[in-house]
Amino acid sequence: MPDNSADYEDADELQPTFDEDDHPARVWNLLWLINPGDEDAALQQFDAWREARAGAEDDPSDESWLWDLKDAIDWRAGFYVDWKDTDSFVAALQELAARWNLGIDWGGDLDDEDFAEDLDVPALMSIAYDRLREHGYSVWNWNTGGDAYAGWIALSRDDEAMMALCSLLGVEVRPGSDPF
Repeated sequence: MPDNSADYEDADELQPTFDEDDHPARVWNLLWLINPGDEDAALQQFDAWREARAGAEDDPSDESWLWDLKDAIDWRAGFYVDWKDTDSFVAALQELAARWNLGIDWGGDLDDEDFAEDLDVPALMSIAYDRLREHGYSVWNWNTGGDAYAGWIALSRDDEAMMALCSLLGVEVRPGSDPF
């Protein structure tokens, strides 16, 4: 057999090269992870984030970029709710899951006071995490440092990538089964 190995490109040459400190590229990768299969939505959110960041110092250690990202993705690819606002949390997660034609079985009727009286946002987040894992998705939450819960949903197969990327971004995240 002839040696035609010169006809193939080296796999290392095909890898994209990013500056190690390219913060916007990392934010783009995060948006890509939380908008699986929807590059248009990721691009719209990235543009909204960049517009919010216009004129701001691009200092990744300053967490204002994360709050701008929260605003860019809220109810489209992420959630942010008050610690006691179970109704908004349920509505946000239902909205996010609907992007993939999924509904969340909360384990009972949330309109039933007897069922819902003992539920709080962390319990609901854990339920959503379990139900969405059954379909290949993971609920993530990040440390807001306050009395609120925030996060997003990504494909479960990307769990390790999510942890690695958030570590590079300096964002403390946990799976929805372990809310802050």
